[in-house]
Amino acid sequence: METLEFIIYPDGRVKETVTGIVGASCAEVTAAIEAQLGIVLAQQTTSEYFAQNNEQSAAETVAAKTAYSQW
Repeated sequence: METLEFIIYPDGRVKETVTGIVGASCAEVTAAIEAQLGIVLAQQTTSEYFAQNNEQSAAETVAAKTAYSQW
């Protein structure tokens, strides 16, 4: 599940946490919101940012299974 969490501090700072989005696409999801909030002072990436999407098509799965040597 994709979630965006915002914590708004009394001094006006906003902490944004994104979970459930694999790879750099989280930047696309949050770009419009960040543009409206103001200047981004810092970013900290999580392990999800560096993770690879594990979706494979049926053809890729078959190709992977038939690529093994039979001897």
